[in-house]
Amino acid sequence: MRADDPDDISSNAAIFSCPAHRGKLHALLRPACPMPRLTRKNLLIALLALAWLAGMVLAYRWFETRYLRTFDERAAVFSGAELQLPAELSGPGAIRLVHFWDPACPCNVGNQQHLAELIEHYTPKGVQFHVVQKPGSQGRLPAELAALQPIDELPGSANLPASPAVAIWDKQGQLAYFGPYSEGLVCNSSNSFIEPILEALAAGRKVNASNTLAVGCFCDWAKPSND
Repeated sequence: MRADDPDDISSNAAIFSCPAHRGKLHALLRPACPMPRLTRKNLLIALLALAWLAGMVLAYRWFETRYLRTFDERAAVFSGAELQLPAELSGPGAIRLVHFWDPACPCNVGNQQHLAELIEHYTPKGVQFHVVQKPGSQGRLPAELAALQPIDELPGSANLPASPAVAIWDKQGQLAYFGPYSEGLVCNSSNSFIEPILEALAAGRKVNASNTLAVGCFCDWAKPSND
């Protein structure tokens, strides 16, 4: 028989026994891309990643459910009718902005940076910035809000429905705005109510928005009634 005869077993055996031919055969039989093996370590990492993602979703839903409420539900209470500046700050003068701050409220995170930007931009224009801290609470303002001047007691603020909130008095000492900083979970210049009001007051235009309607992140300020 010839060496290339497929029936010649001895010749074919000799060919496959050659190292060079065996190497070519192995190359043909070897998979082009070996399938990765799912090790216990990789499986654990994947499970931890899924658990973290699920936890973040649940945390966001809890935050949204607990702190995102409609101001309209308490609009009658959210009124500036009884809100007054203390005697030493009342009357004609500069535009005065009062920030109502509860140190324990997680919603502060959503507006602190924006408030710091307001202070930086409008203080040189003569706007005065003050802060009223929730009675009975403890905490220190972040460094970027250190320029806020504290007010120990502001008449009419004991029954404030929610915070963060803001009140703005015009140059004649009249309350121009009282309510939330913006709509939504976070506050910035694109959705804020404050910049347009400050610009209008600085231009001498009259603003009267002491009762507001908005949806936003806030925490209770006044103690709940037992009735």
